[in-house]
Formats: sequence, C-alpha cells, structure tokens
Amino acid sequence: MSTEVREPDVRPARSSRATAASAALVLSGIVSTQVGAGLATRLFHQVPAAAVTGLRLWAAAIVLLIVAFRGVREALSGVAARHAWRDALILLGFGLTLGAMNFVFYQAIARIPLGVAVTIEFLGPLAVAVAGSRRLLDLVWVGLAAAGVVLLAGGGAGHLNLAGVLFAALAAGGWAGYILFSVATGRRFRGSSGLALAMVVAALAVTPLATAAAVTAGPAAHRALTRPPVLLTGAAVGVLSSAIPYGLEMQALRWLPSRVFGIWMSVEPAIAALIGLVLLGQRLTLPEWAAVVCVVIASIGAARATPPAPAPG
Repeated sequence: MSTEVREPDVRPARSSRATAASAALVLSGIVSTQVGAGLATRLFHQVPAAAVTGLRLWAAAIVLLIVAFRGVREALSGVAARHAWRDALILLGFGLTLGAMNFVFYQAIARIPLGVAVTIEFLGPLAVAVAGSRRLLDLVWVGLAAAGVVLLAGGGAGHLNLAGVLFAALAAGGWAGYILFSVATGRRFRGSSGLALAMVVAALAVTPLATAAAVTAGPAAHRALTRPPVLLTGAAVGVLSSAIPYGLEMQALRWLPSRVFGIWMSVEPAIAALIGLVLLGQRLTLPEWAAVVCVVIASIGAARATPPAPAPG
C-alpha cells in the first residue's frame, strides 16, 4: 500500500524527462530516415533506384551485423540446434518483405515527391492500426485517410506519375507486412538479431535486381558505382535510413507506451514533405499538403484509439 502512495510523487519528474527525451529520439529518427531517403533520391540521376536500394540494404545489413554480432551468432546456432524451421521461415518472410518494401519505395520516390510517397506509404501502418476494430470512431480515421487519397488523386492528377503512386501503394502494403513480421520476429529472436538477419535476407533478395539495373543502365552508371563519393553516399543512406533510426526507436520504446510512440511517428509524412522541400526542392500543391495533413491526423487518431498494452508481469 505504501508503495502505491509514494509512486505518483516520484514518477512525474522522471516521466516528464523521459517523455521529452523520447520525443527527441523519435523525431531524430524520423528526420534521419527521411534525410536518408532524400540522399537516395539525389543519387538516382547517377545510379538506378534499384542499385541504390542494394547499396542501402547492404550498408544497413553490415552495420546491424556488426552491432548485433553476438546475438546473431546465438540466434543462428539456436535455430540450428532446435531445428526451429518455423522461426527460420518467419525470418525469411520478414527479410523478403523488408527487401520488397525498400525496393518499391525507392521506385516510388524516383517518380513522385518524397512527401507524397511517404503519405501514401503511411496508409499501411494506419490500416494495421485500425484492422479488426469495431470502434465507430476508427471509421472516421479511415474516412479521413481516404479523403487524403482523394485529394492526392484530384490535386495531383496533372503531374503525379501513376507508376510512382502504384509503387508507393505497394510500399504501404509492404510496411503493413513489415509491422506484422517485425512483431513475430521480435517474439522469437532477442534484441536486434532478428532485424540484422532479416536485413541480410533483404539485401540478398534485392541484389539480382540491383545488379541487373546497374548492368542495363549503361557506362555512366557503371562509372558512378566505382566512385567513392557515390559508394559513401549509398552507405550513408543505409546508416541514416536503418541503423540510426532503429537504435533511436528502440531506446524510445523503452520509455514510452507503444500508443504514444505511434502518435509521434504519425508526423512522418509531414516531415518527409519538409525534407523533400528543403533537400530536393520538391514543392507540394495545396491539395497535396491537405492530403498530408489528413493522413497525419488520421494516424494520430488511430494511434490514440489503440488500447494500451497490458503491463508485463
């Protein structure tokens, strides 16, 4: 009883500090991810998008393998010793989904503005958040997101590339699959070992497509791929878009309920649009900005409506 009385006196100060620190971590992770996407977009005039995807995934895989080397080794030996082939299949599915999601997303941002692509892609996690819900309010968030799609279709009919929009929609499905596989993988593998192994699978899966794109792109692309600045930028994309945000998000999730984390992550489409404007000079139309706002508000609403997870123990 005495513990229950004292607890509120101690936690608010700690909680406010942790909340502020978590907000900084989440926002830093989002900015890092979108700056990485912006740098990748700037490489597309030298190297095909598929080849940039390969550079990004291999860079991320190498960094994650170094960081989680001990856990990866234990995970591999554990799967072999237990003949846990179901775990291996989940890991394979996670890696293939991760590779496909990155491939189609880079195909999208090669054709349409970064902010528009991320707005469409964000429909994937929004669908996961409201899937199976019987709350009437969640229909409002679905309707608001649908309004955003209509605004994109109407406001961008004159200049948006249809293939880019379709690739972004595929990326949305990939992100939804990524969330589901990430949860399943996290239950079977400790720490970041599952993600590191999945990233290797993703890199291996994309390598044939990346190689074919580089081969067919011509001599200029071949020369670009041998230049240290291009290779270093590709490596930076992998670190900025995968290694750094993953580490920051992992720390934030130690301090935050997943519902609050989801609310803060909901600003990503808006930040992507700003990064696209500052880094790439991509100006969105008013209907496109309205679509971004609709999807952000819908995502925040869906995250707020998600019931809190039960406390462990």
